[in-house]
Amino acid sequence: MKDRKVDTLNLWKLICNNNDEKAFELLFHLLNNSLTKFCILYVNQREIAEEIVSDVFVKCWLNRKTLTEILNPETYLFVAVKNQSLNHIKKYSSIHLVQIEETNSVEFVNTYNPQREIENKELIFRMDKAITALPQQCRIVFRLIKEDGMKYKEVAEILNISPRTVQTQLFRAIKKLSIVLSNYDKLNNPKVHTSNIFKALSVIIGIWQLFFINL
Repeated sequence: MKDRKVDTLNLWKLICNNNDEKAFELLFHLLNNSLTKFCILYVNQREIAEEIVSDVFVKCWLNRKTLTEILNPETYLFVAVKNQSLNHIKKYSSIHLVQIEETNSVEFVNTYNPQREIENKELIFRMDKAITALPQQCRIVFRLIKEDGMKYKEVAEILNISPRTVQTQLFRAIKKLSIVLSNYDKLNNPKVHTSNIFKALSVIIGIWQLFFINL
């Protein structure tokens, strides 16, 4: 994550100070996927999310001479995408919810045993369904920290909430997901291997440790 921040800042300087089109292209490819997945959490449609992210990048290029003082371009872009997403929601109130693509799933483990792999996919599906069912802010916090490796302060700045609120939302997400995983073998698939549950829970435990290292 630190290396990426250095890369994005260097690219940003080249864009703003040198009108470097190659640097702009590299920045787009570096952050486009993360920003699009983040945007989907608001607008729930990939096509719209891709359009919003593209618009944000275009505006940044057009206004690059006025953005030279930005020291954290990644956070700036996430905030810009969030604001653009909220504006879109206000403009188009009749938005239909659609299922987020499988690329947003949390991947846990892949084994060579065909039966085990089927069970793992089922567990991942249940897990992703549980994440999607989380309250929006709770889900966004979880995604940003788990998938993008952001720190509390960064997420707080993007969402305009306090780091303590970020911590509380992450705690709620972990608590709910832990319940889903611990009950999965009894309520949904009694034949699922217990080791799969333990491995999935280990992911949750790893996220829990972020409370102590991500402040």
